[in-house]
Amino acid sequence: MKNPNILLVEDDPSVAQVIYAALDAEGMTVDSCSSVDERNQRLSLNEYDLLITDVGLGEADGIETLDAVKAINPDMPIIVISARNTLDTAVRASETGAFEYFPKPFDLDELVEVVQQAINQKTDRSAVLDYDDDDMPLVGRSTPMQNVYRMITRLLNNDLSVLVMGESGTGKELVAEAVHQLGHRKSGPFVAVNMAAIPAELIEAELFGHEKGAFTGAVAAAAGKFEQAHGGTLFLDEIGDMPMHAQTRLLRALQSGEISRVGGKDLVKLDVRIVTATNKDFPQLIEEGKFREDLYYRINVVPVELPPLRDRVDDIPALLTHFLKMAAREGLPQKQFSDQAITLLQHHQWRGNVRELKNLVYRMSVTAREEVISDKAVSDLLMNEGAQDPEKPNQDSFSDDVEKLVGALAKQENSNGKVYGLALEQFERPMLEAILKLVQGNQIKAASMLGINRNTLRKKLTEYGIDPSLIR
Repeated sequence: MKNPNILLVEDDPSVAQVIYAALDAEGMTVDSCSSVDERNQRLSLNEYDLLITDVGLGEADGIETLDAVKAINPDMPIIVISARNTLDTAVRASETGAFEYFPKPFDLDELVEVVQQAINQKTDRSAVLDYDDDDMPLVGRSTPMQNVYRMITRLLNNDLSVLVMGESGTGKELVAEAVHQLGHRKSGPFVAVNMAAIPAELIEAELFGHEKGAFTGAVAAAAGKFEQAHGGTLFLDEIGDMPMHAQTRLLRALQSGEISRVGGKDLVKLDVRIVTATNKDFPQLIEEGKFREDLYYRINVVPVELPPLRDRVDDIPALLTHFLKMAAREGLPQKQFSDQAITLLQHHQWRGNVRELKNLVYRMSVTAREEVISDKAVSDLLMNEGAQDPEKPNQDSFSDDVEKLVGALAKQENSNGKVYGLALEQFERPMLEAILKLVQGNQIKAASMLGINRNTLRKKLTEYGIDPSLIR
């Protein structure tokens, strides 16, 4: 078998060199170029087994220009790499028929593994769809969100059941909307149901519909959410709150692919994709007998884990811009946040996650007098609302810790006259390291947050042997 022949299109020489070396070590022949014109020329002169292309290639877009590639070699698998780490990029790569999409930075071993898989398999192709980032239901380019985007792109052309998990306010319904809007059922309806908001005795009628006279108040027949979602997607939010009797009927419907209305006998064939969501611990619910284990495995074919906002603080600037645009489109005053305000918001813990951030943006759009919202305005709002950092110890807990530390130091031999200095040293070093970690090694920001002179900070870092570049 001949060595695979690969064309690599990457305009960053260092990235190109790393990929080249990794593939060459696996015995693959790699041709490298840095522009769309060079790519097309090489494709017209050579037969390649696979194409690896960056998205940003100078003025050109590596995805938009793939029509020319498919015209030359329609059966060649394509791997897309990109520093434009948005859901839009992931979806466009998937829609163009790319075998895989890798956001930068990526795991080199995984890239090599996927290259080998791609060469041994054929991929389906579909037309490129044009999406705008502002139209995407999900926003952010952080590594945790990249994992979510890549999972979503794997769900667009099938009807596998999806279970979206995450804390309240992380945007679970947005994932469901993305799976629907970007997938092959996008022309059908998207129907969302919150299980926690429906009285237990009405859930079956709400989901499966009812016939006239089926129960008191049923003065006319009505279609349920399953029928309303025919040809599209049914999103069952907070499914962990569904009562057991409704779980049994839902399991039967998913197993048979048919439903009957409450009080009716006729069967209705299902044609819906099921996406469910929860912020609860399913194994615990199952152990407590509150959720059917067989239903759990039926809905949890493909799990999607949404990260809390505190684990993706790099996305906060993009989310702020997104919500400010939304607020302006709804007629609220056009605002923006100062750099200091953004930094402050990135240090908040966001127990309410993205929903809490969105609400804050809307309130600031209404209440802030200045066009550029300052860190003081943000701080005042958070203080007025009683926002408390959940990781910040309360005063009693902090006092207990100090008491234990001082007690331990006082018991040390020859500690007389040294306790103050020893205690300060015990606290100061981890405090400096924590501050530097928060600001990614930026000494100017660290000094500002601490309220000390930059030279004083530098002196203390030298004293404790702390290298900011390593913390960065």
